[in-house]
Amino acid sequence: MIDLHDIADAILTHRKEQRLTQHQLAAQARVSRDLIAKLETGRLPELGVKKLLRILHAVGLDLRMTTLNLNRPTLEDLQAEEAEADKKP
Repeated sequence: MIDLHDIADAILTHRKEQRLTQHQLAAQARVSRDLIAKLETGRLPELGVKKLLRILHAVGLDLRMTTLNLNRPTLEDLQAEEAEADKKP
């Protein structure tokens, strides 16, 4: 299950790929630089949806909803399965 930490990692990665400073991202998303810093370092316990969407959009990301499918494997499940297959002779 994806959480705020996972989203923050994606934001950090995309911000750096775009060579944006925290200050520049904060200005584009209309939030404080301190909020961006706390988000990226995991010191932000929660974040409102409106602010989160503005930050995501500023780095070219989006948040989507889908129907919950508990039987579908996660990316981590697939990676673990592939790693196990690579270990077999």
